[in-house]
Amino acid sequence: MASILDEYEDSLHRSASVQQSRASVGIPHSGYVNARLEKETPIFNKQRIDFAPPEKINSLVVSSNQLCMSLGKDTILRIDLGKPDEPNQVELGRKDEARVYKMFLDHTGSHLLIALNTSECLYLNRSVQKVRALSRWKGHLIESVGWNKFLGSETNTGPILVGTSQGHIYEAEISVSEGSLFSTNPDQYFRQVYTLEEESGPAPVCCLEIERGIEGKFFIIATTRKRLFQFVGKVPEGTEQQGFSSIFAMHAEHLPSFREFPANLGFSEIAFYTPKLRSNPRSFAWMMGNGVLYGTLDYSRPDSILSDERVWVYPSDIDITVNKPISIVLTQFHFLLLLPDRVKAVCTLNGQVVFQDLFLEKFGLLTCMIKDPTVQQIWIHTEKVVFRYHVQRESRDVWKMYMNMNKFDLAKEYCKDRPECLDIVLAKEAEHCFQNKRYLDSAKCYALTQNYFEEIALKFIEAKQEEALMEFLIKKLSNLKPSEKTQTTLLTTWLTELYLNWLGVLEGDPSQRNLYLDTREKFRTFLSSPKNKDCLFNNRASIYELLASHGDTEHMVYFAVIMQDYERVVAHHCQHDEYDEALNVLSRHRDEKLFYKFSPVLIQHIPKKVVDAWISMGSRLDARNLIPALVNYSQSASTQQINEAIRYMEFCVYQLEETQQAIHNYLLSLYALCRPDSLLSYLEQAGTNPNRIHYDLKYALRLCAEHGHHHACVHIYKVMELYEEAVDLALQVDVDLAKSCADLPEDDEELRKKLWLKIARHVVQEEKDVKKAMACLSSCALLKIEDVLPFFPDFVTIDHFKEAICNSLEDYNKHIEELKREMEEATQSAKRIREDIQEMRNKYGSVEPQEKCAACDFPLLNRPFYLFLCGHMFHYDCLLQAVFPNLPAYKQAKLEDLQKKLAATSQPSKNHHRPKDADTISLGKGQQSREQIKADIDDIVAAECVYCGELMIRSIDKPFIDPQKYEEEMQSWL
Repeated sequence: MASILDEYEDSLHRSASVQQSRASVGIPHSGYVNARLEKETPIFNKQRIDFAPPEKINSLVVSSNQLCMSLGKDTILRIDLGKPDEPNQVELGRKDEARVYKMFLDHTGSHLLIALNTSECLYLNRSVQKVRALSRWKGHLIESVGWNKFLGSETNTGPILVGTSQGHIYEAEISVSEGSLFSTNPDQYFRQVYTLEEESGPAPVCCLEIERGIEGKFFIIATTRKRLFQFVGKVPEGTEQQGFSSIFAMHAEHLPSFREFPANLGFSEIAFYTPKLRSNPRSFAWMMGNGVLYGTLDYSRPDSILSDERVWVYPSDIDITVNKPISIVLTQFHFLLLLPDRVKAVCTLNGQVVFQDLFLEKFGLLTCMIKDPTVQQIWIHTEKVVFRYHVQRESRDVWKMYMNMNKFDLAKEYCKDRPECLDIVLAKEAEHCFQNKRYLDSAKCYALTQNYFEEIALKFIEAKQEEALMEFLIKKLSNLKPSEKTQTTLLTTWLTELYLNWLGVLEGDPSQRNLYLDTREKFRTFLSSPKNKDCLFNNRASIYELLASHGDTEHMVYFAVIMQDYERVVAHHCQHDEYDEALNVLSRHRDEKLFYKFSPVLIQHIPKKVVDAWISMGSRLDARNLIPALVNYSQSASTQQINEAIRYMEFCVYQLEETQQAIHNYLLSLYALCRPDSLLSYLEQAGTNPNRIHYDLKYALRLCAEHGHHHACVHIYKVMELYEEAVDLALQVDVDLAKSCADLPEDDEELRKKLWLKIARHVVQEEKDVKKAMACLSSCALLKIEDVLPFFPDFVTIDHFKEAICNSLEDYNKHIEELKREMEEATQSAKRIREDIQEMRNKYGSVEPQEKCAACDFPLLNRPFYLFLCGHMFHYDCLLQAVFPNLPAYKQAKLEDLQKKLAATSQPSKNHHRPKDADTISLGKGQQSREQIKADIDDIVAAECVYCGELMIRSIDKPFIDPQKYEEEMQSWL
């Protein structure tokens, strides 16, 4: 893999010439194609208003979509731009030569101030048609008005500031009365608060602006021809309605801060840019003699709101002595200068003219330019024509300017929605960082560009900046799509090689220990990244080879864990005799197959811990698959170590309740080998029912016999119901054990007697203990003294079993007496039976003449009948009809046969010439046969009462209608 990467780096060097050739023939280094399919709309798009004024336009103001213009000498035209077809015209009603000097419209479009050249001022509210004179304002030529945007409403201006041509600043308030259209005096008050001066004395107040900062602080900006003043102060909370006198009072004894420039236009004008409605202005532009002072407004500053100030001089074609600018308007990135015949737009970022619009002479000279802050539209007028500019996508090319100023963050902000421009900015930023040796920052930027990968990689390789190259590859890798698998594989493998090389260099330098640890952490983060997981998994063989070639076993194990290749991890620990670590991995990941594979090795070294791990796995492990490991281990281990194998087998049998025969057989073998005292208890606990025993009986018998465990063998014989073998073996161990075996065949007295005879013979012949032999007689009732006597030798005297013989004779006498008693009881019982039979023969019943058959309800005495002891009486034929269907088939056949025989005996003989004696004999025989037949018929038909006997009970579940005749019966009822 290392050789592959070397070849790749060589290919990068070879591709450098290719890149140069591509560049020479004009192949772009960007993946984007810059092509404009149609002409782009200008930023400042001019539109001429379709309006022909009846008189010349003197002044025009716009605010909140409300446009007001002064026409001729005496007319004010008001237009709601939302309803341009409904203009409103108001006459000033002046009879003198007064003309409109300037007009001022507040931010709501409700309050219009009309300054006349006769030092008078008129007021017009949007909701009324009549102009009112402001008497307190008389005698002052109004140059500027500072509106109160915080307290003003449609009916009240709140405290406002008014600047005059004499340099005075007045505070005033205008209010519309609730009771009538106007109060007697719309101007509530009009008082002087300050005077602005230049070096030559008082100067006209050209502009006024009121802004509120944080913590209740107010900033008031006032300009003269050459100076820009700032008044800063707090208005006590709750006293805002009282005006701004307190702020100006603070500067009564010393001048406020101001900026002054030497050149003089004869006037000045300041413009502000407000990004959103009802928000504070963000920037300002002051048009004065030396150029345009541009800056931002910082409301957090304590003494001055102006910040980042710079002066942009006028373009070279503007000569303030010949064609000085008339007005200024500020947008987000430009300020527009109005000249008598043209409009110029200057970028506030670099001071360059980016737009110029020349007006034809037929329109006349341009007189004023104003912007509506609510809709960001710019209005320009001459005496005859009105124009409107729409500002469209003003920030479209700002990114280039910021980029050329090396303000890359701002450049990216303004082209984030244009990927082709963003790519150019990133490439420029990357190159800038590279030249300033900020290689890591350069790598991050290069990774986001569409520049050729090989070219960038070569730059870092030639500069010997491996760390920056790694950063570039990491960022490039993070930007690849899932479908780019080949590129992902290449970058992943290359990064792995670079990390390993870098770690190898740092590891040998003790002074770079912290950097080594940091790099190692980054490498591990790279290996464990979810985004790289699939690629690393698919190429894990190559990664393993790289790690092995660098001898980095630590990261090989780490990588194997990430890949969930726990088999490799455990094998590594086992190879390095780290058995506890190997077991920890197995226990942590609980993979059954790995337990089966590595248990034979681990149990040889840490048997107790391995068995504990097996037990913790519980039923997830199949103990049968662990038996080979235990067998290999137990063959070479000591008794103490074998106990661990027994412990696990006991857990399987008693806790997991395993029923596998192999497990029980193996536990038996371990018991037979090392724990004979536990063997018998295990066998007894397993029970004596062969169907519920889980070990192999024959194997267990052979195993116990080989190890000489006779008690266990006897138990197994008993389970196998081999009682003779059990008794024979038990007699070698213990007579009492043999006795317990002899009583087991409870249902086979002959076998029990045989077994007890074996015991008796053993006691007499082997132990020669007569008393014990006599005890056997008392233990088994099946044995008699005569059964045991043949086992005794001839020299034994009768005194040894005299008592037993006497007991036997007594038993015989008792048996004979019992038989006599039984015979007497049987004789008495036979006698009583004969008496009962005789009594039954003499028993009779009486039948009244009016009695009727219980079946047919006809008189009983008309035909042969039966009388039962229960009192029911039936005709013979009625009883036969009721009984016959309920008789079994064989009785029905027998009854039919008897009826045929009875009918045959009733026919007279056809031979009239027989001898008399022969006839008598024949009749006698026929009469005897007839009586016998009738008796047999009675036994079948009249065995019991058809209503009181079992016949009625058996027929309780029979339906009243035969199912086969149900349909026929149902039809008969219809």
